[in-house]
Amino acid sequence: MASTEGLVPITRSFLARYYDKYECVPLHDDVQRLSAELREGSKVLMDEAEPTPAEESVLQEANSVPPHKIDHNLWKNREHIEEILHLLETFNWPKKLQRQETPEEVDVVVIIEKVKTKLEGFLKFLESFQAKNADHIFQVVMTYMPQDFRGALIRQQRERSERNKQAEVESLINSGGSIHDRYALLWKQQMERRRQLAQLGSATGVYKTLVKYLVGVPQVLLDFIRQINDDQGPMEEQRQRYGPPLYSLTSMVIWIRSFLLLLWGRLEAGNLHKEKFDVLEQAVNVYISELERFLKFIGEVFQNSPFFISADDACAAESRNNNDFKETMIPAGKTHEILLNVDSVNSYIAWDFSLVQGKINLDIGFSVEYISSTGQVTMILPYRRCESDQGNFCTCIAGLYKLIWDNSYSNFFKKTVRYKVDAIPPVAEAARLESETDVPVVTS
Repeated sequence: MASTEGLVPITRSFLARYYDKYECVPLHDDVQRLSAELREGSKVLMDEAEPTPAEESVLQEANSVPPHKIDHNLWKNREHIEEILHLLETFNWPKKLQRQETPEEVDVVVIIEKVKTKLEGFLKFLESFQAKNADHIFQVVMTYMPQDFRGALIRQQRERSERNKQAEVESLINSGGSIHDRYALLWKQQMERRRQLAQLGSATGVYKTLVKYLVGVPQVLLDFIRQINDDQGPMEEQRQRYGPPLYSLTSMVIWIRSFLLLLWGRLEAGNLHKEKFDVLEQAVNVYISELERFLKFIGEVFQNSPFFISADDACAAESRNNNDFKETMIPAGKTHEILLNVDSVNSYIAWDFSLVQGKINLDIGFSVEYISSTGQVTMILPYRRCESDQGNFCTCIAGLYKLIWDNSYSNFFKKTVRYKVDAIPPVAEAARLESETDVPVVTS
């Protein structure tokens, strides 16, 4: 666990000073020029034929104000890139292009293939950027969490939650959900991740039963992660500084999609107009180049952003101690047992212990058992000898569990064990899961 002495949450005023060191380079003039050409070209195409409901829907979004939050814009860019790639699949080409009967049609197909290849590569880059950034934020938060079973449980809960989210997306795809439906779900899941982080600070919902046990987590951290995503919270400074160029690029990619969709709808009846595809290719090249440059810049800002500042900077200080371990001396030839009564399935039994070593390095036996109402004993964690251990398991049966430290094999040496154990009630998401096995799975 990282030191928390003298740390306070960042404020918007502090971020303003920090961001002064990272001035965002303006977008290239070609972004505005080509976006204007795409808008004008779309109007010309609409004069040729009335827009369909599907075309109207995309045009309405192109003429709307982009989302305010930076990560929402990134999801929107991914969505529209995928929609463009879908349009560029061969089976979606107008029949005139599929036939490729004239040299001009062949030239246009070459442009389409180049655009498709570039967008596919950039989509992977954007996906990787988002994944790395999300993991970075989580890892920074976890740096300040206790590195015992409490931090481990939060990590496990996150992994379980991510598996559930992925299964939800796959179910939507398998049921025929559209690209738009999938990204609506992905953004909903992103908001759920935000709520889960905020719940660490407010002790509600999924993490309510975990936060209760986060003795030693600095309150400044809990306060920060509760307010970080507020509309007028600390990150608003980031949005005002770096949002406008991203908003322009979000609008640009929607206009690229609108322009291509209108082209596809009118190509059969009209002339090919290769110059329109030249504009499309230029727009895609500039869009990719400028968004990639922006992401590399904002990625550097994200990586170096100070989640906390020192007390000297903020003229305040706060620290909390984590000293909730207990110690017990186990005489030679004896054992020490702790009974934990679990009321609910999907509760966690967790432990963290180590021997207080003297001049001679020693070990101690450790095991975990389940005792049924009839007195039948089931081994949960097989007996083993070790100097220390940290682990937990999710219960599939309510009842009595016994944790045993065994020094019965020692004829001469007493052992002092420093430990903490707990039975933690099920978190909300875990309680919805069905047990996959007949016995608890133990991790350590």
